[in-house]
Amino acid sequence: MMMFLGNEEMVYILDKTEGNAAQIDGHPAWGSVWDINGHNATTMSVLSNTFCASGMHLPNGSYATFGGNGAVGIGYGSPSSPNYDDVYDDYDGRKAIRILNPCTSANLSDPGCQWYENAAVLSMQEMRWYSAAEALGDGTVALIGGFTSGGYVNRNIPNIDPAYEGGGATPTYEFYPSRGSATVMNFMITTSGLNAYAHTYLMPSGKMFIQANLSTILWDPDTNEETPLPAMPNDVARVYPASGAVAMLPLTPANNYTPTVLFCGGSDMPADYYGNYSWPFYNTWTYPASADCQRITPEPQDGSSPTYEQDDDMLEGRTMGQFITLPDGTMLVINGGTNGTAGFSNQTLYTPSLDQMAFFQSLASGPVGTPAIFNPNAPKGSRWSNAGLGSSNIARLYHSSAILLPDASVLVAGSNPNIDVELHAPFPTTYAAEIFYPPYFASSVRPQVTGTPSTLSYGGSYFNLTVSSTSYTKSSANDAAANTTVVLVRGGFTTHAMNMGQRHLQLNNTYSVNNDGSYVLHVSQVPPNSNLLTPGPTLLFVVVNGIPSNGTMVIVGSGRVETQPTTVVQALPVVQNATTTADKTSGAANAFGGRAMTSVVAGAALLLGCHALGY
Repeated sequence: MMMFLGNEEMVYILDKTEGNAAQIDGHPAWGSVWDINGHNATTMSVLSNTFCASGMHLPNGSYATFGGNGAVGIGYGSPSSPNYDDVYDDYDGRKAIRILNPCTSANLSDPGCQWYENAAVLSMQEMRWYSAAEALGDGTVALIGGFTSGGYVNRNIPNIDPAYEGGGATPTYEFYPSRGSATVMNFMITTSGLNAYAHTYLMPSGKMFIQANLSTILWDPDTNEETPLPAMPNDVARVYPASGAVAMLPLTPANNYTPTVLFCGGSDMPADYYGNYSWPFYNTWTYPASADCQRITPEPQDGSSPTYEQDDDMLEGRTMGQFITLPDGTMLVINGGTNGTAGFSNQTLYTPSLDQMAFFQSLASGPVGTPAIFNPNAPKGSRWSNAGLGSSNIARLYHSSAILLPDASVLVAGSNPNIDVELHAPFPTTYAAEIFYPPYFASSVRPQVTGTPSTLSYGGSYFNLTVSSTSYTKSSANDAAANTTVVLVRGGFTTHAMNMGQRHLQLNNTYSVNNDGSYVLHVSQVPPNSNLLTPGPTLLFVVVNGIPSNGTMVIVGSGRVETQPTTVVQALPVVQNATTTADKTSGAANAFGGRAMTSVVAGAALLLGCHALGY
């Protein structure tokens, strides 16, 4: 399952082409849009098979998805013709580019609000299934690697053609919009086998940090030059199908907006166990997932050489865990299993038939129902906690996803470690969604903010936000203002336990406190380097004493694919505290919640209802 937040009202969802009960135009649907406020979904028409596509935001607030799988029939069978199946009504999606302009409930049925896909007008140069996607500083999207069709891992055994695998692999990169012909990337050859959905993060220099298999590089998208970085310690693979949780830590004034990437979980399964395109050479569901966490700063500002640093282990081993960066700067990990890998299969090397498979087609076991929160600012040795967090009894394994919502909760959906729809498998196709409410929902109040702009620039004049006197409790206005941050959180395009494009950036600010208990935040624009936060949509939150406001969708940059204009940063006013303010010791009217495990009815295929888990 793939999801992205289109605007403050809508989450867009894509599935693989399969026998979903929800129908559109007389065939199973594999696309929908979910109304956040109404908790209801509407099916959407999607022409081609989006199974294991990649995706990314565009500078104007639109989203694009890239690639997918070939046309399939019932049970993942061969289509009725080479590029189309007349039962599922799906076309070959391996070169597809699909564009969506998010809309609100008021105009959701308008033609301009539908998925646009026309292979005669818009198409990639190469077939890409499980490719990586990463936006560049001008809004261009780099598309990297992938398979040419389905498979467990991207290699044959023996691996005598690590570049093209006899036609199974795509070891190239290209751009959208195009910058010329697709070009071979050597890294996609040296990481042959474990390079599906490579982990990619744009760095301040404009180079890209890329990790796959056990290897790491900095890659220059302008010159195709690769700079080797240290290998992943402890032989823990993080990419699909090992599927560790990976995210960039928040970029803040305190760390001078220096990116650090955190890797947690995955698998140290021996390389031979991954087998080939057909199936694993091991009963993967018996192999424990890793709890190991490593962090790396790819471009240290002190000029030192990048190196991996051991971080706190997770509370349990986890494959297919997913990091969601929360507005308070902590990082939720949710979903996944304690054993095995992502993917599905009818057999392994040692279990030759489906009737002998322990968990039907699933290659993982031991669903982890309790999330955990990582605090990057806590002392080493105490960064992980699940104290007080609710648990779910829904297995969230292969094809599960999670994404931050505008109210700062987290939508959790999906899971189908099966070839087609299987409602009675040990880990069945799952249509129920959940909402996780982080601990800050226990607060009786949340910040009320006015003055949020609709666009932000790279550098330039500061803007003002007004925080009401009802936005905090148990502190003075001066203390509340001093403990307020303004953050931009981009949830990204989420699929397969990863969020392509996810970033968290804190804006610099000062403040002026009024004697009535309200205060004005003087907030800098985005730092004048579009590589830190590429142009496009993001949520703006104001966080007071660790409690976030509702997020407001804003557009960063010019709204176009171009070299982004930058301006000198205007100096902020000095801090002005109030001379007399009363301490606040009780809540005000704008109740925040403290909900625990509330529930909403689950829906049918892609028509998501929700129940909730939380603090």
